Amino acid sequence: MGRLVACCGAEAAIDAVRTETLPPDFITQETQDHYIPDPTQYRLADLNGQHLPDPTQPQLANPNGRHLPDATQHQLADPTRQHLPDPTQQHIADPTWRHIAADLTKRPPNDPSWQLRDNPTQRQTTDSGGQCGTTIPQQRISDSTQQHVTGLAQQLGTALTERRITELTQRLRAWRARLESADPAADLANGERSGARFIIPGSPEWPTQLDQLGPRRPLGLWLHGSADLRFSCLRSIAVVGARAATAYGVHVAAQFAVGFSDSGWTVVSGGAFGIDGAAHRGSLAADSPTVVVLACGVDVSYPTGHHELFAAARDQGVVVSECPPGVHPTRARFLIRNRLIAALSRGTVVVEAALRSGALNTAGHALSLQRHLAAVPGPITSTMSAGCHRLLRERKAVCVTSPEEVIDLVGSIGDDLAPQTRGPVVPRDTLSETTSRVLDAIPTRGAAGPASIAVAAGVSLDTALSALGGLAAAGYIERVAKGWRTRKTPPRTYVKADETAPPRQYASDLTDDDDLPPSPDDA
Repeated sequence: MGRLVACCGAEAAIDAVRTETLPPDFITQETQDHYIPDPTQYRLADLNGQHLPDPTQPQLANPNGRHLPDATQHQLADPTRQHLPDPTQQHIADPTWRHIAADLTKRPPNDPSWQLRDNPTQRQTTDSGGQCGTTIPQQRISDSTQQHVTGLAQQLGTALTERRITELTQRLRAWRARLESADPAADLANGERSGARFIIPGSPEWPTQLDQLGPRRPLGLWLHGSADLRFSCLRSIAVVGARAATAYGVHVAAQFAVGFSDSGWTVVSGGAFGIDGAAHRGSLAADSPTVVVLACGVDVSYPTGHHELFAAARDQGVVVSECPPGVHPTRARFLIRNRLIAALSRGTVVVEAALRSGALNTAGHALSLQRHLAAVPGPITSTMSAGCHRLLRERKAVCVTSPEEVIDLVGSIGDDLAPQTRGPVVPRDTLSETTSRVLDAIPTRGAAGPASIAVAAGVSLDTALSALGGLAAAGYIERVAKGWRTRKTPPRTYVKADETAPPRQYASDLTDDDDLPPSPDDA
């Protein structure tokens, strides 16, 4: 329905649905995107087995060395090595297919149009017993045969176009049935009573990034909340993931949401259990607005366990839906709403996702819109991270491990750079190169004199003596009877208490017994 509205406008689309008439422009748009077979891809098996394969199906070889037209259907071969189509199959039931099959099979093998040109390439034939037969030249189709096949391909394209028009006509009938039961005035009244508002393209609150959806752009959106949708989505990031999330995924989603909120970014998600709910809670905990995109009406709490979460999101953020108030979710509406999650945000982060999940569907919409896509790696033993790992392996997503890295990916160049991560700084990093060489030359066991240390470090004796004095003053080395050695530092995990220090006193020890209330036993 959205493609029809985008092609001819809302009013013309409603008239087309009511009259069940397809506009010519819409027919042209839908049929030119449909698959039209390429005549150059057609090949004939041999002289006695003239067969035109179905280009929309994969090809299999039968025991006689030729291809079956449909990999999903069973084909038989007669003793004359010709294919006998199964009349129960759908593609043979098509009148055009029967015409093509009849035209090919009724032509005699000695037809001049089947004259072949020699090709030096050789091929071997295989008999029914699986043994190699004689070697014959590999041959090509003549020009007249190729012209005939081209004509048959054009007939097949016409059949596919007619089939596409039939499918669109059936959809018009379904849309008409839904149109008769629609009551826009009642929907607006119900939305106003529940506190919701309806926006359309061109409204002040309409996010312009939704226009990139093209024909898939929604006709309008229902909003319920205190936040402005357009302003909230100027700097927004979508966080999606599995419903059956692990403790690791829930922790990461909440941590990322808090980090985004602290940096002034809005979290967009679907309000489902698991990763979605954790992302919304993290954003609300950081006193930041959040955008919840539902697959039902904005006044319907689905899942019901998130009723309080949706109420907090309406107070602090906004709840968005394409469906009018009172509409309950369906399986298809969840997949449809995923495109809105990807389109409302600058980028999408997949925290956890199985190999088959709605989060990967949202990732596909983000890639089609040329938005940034990031994925959080997880344990290789977790099935909930298998989808993220596949996105990373196929180089469709960028690996991120912190909110700063996501902001660096989707933010403005030069303004939202992530800090450079580096290892911990140890005191030895502040030493000069010469002093470090002298320190490395000092043994940890035993001891060595200044001359031996200078030779091992490759410096002069004066330089070694100067470095030894500085290292001893800094506490790196100590002098013993036989020379210099590295000082052993005590472990920091446990520090032994000083036995001469007075015992530690607690508040309970300083309390006088007379100040305490009398015990019931004393009474």
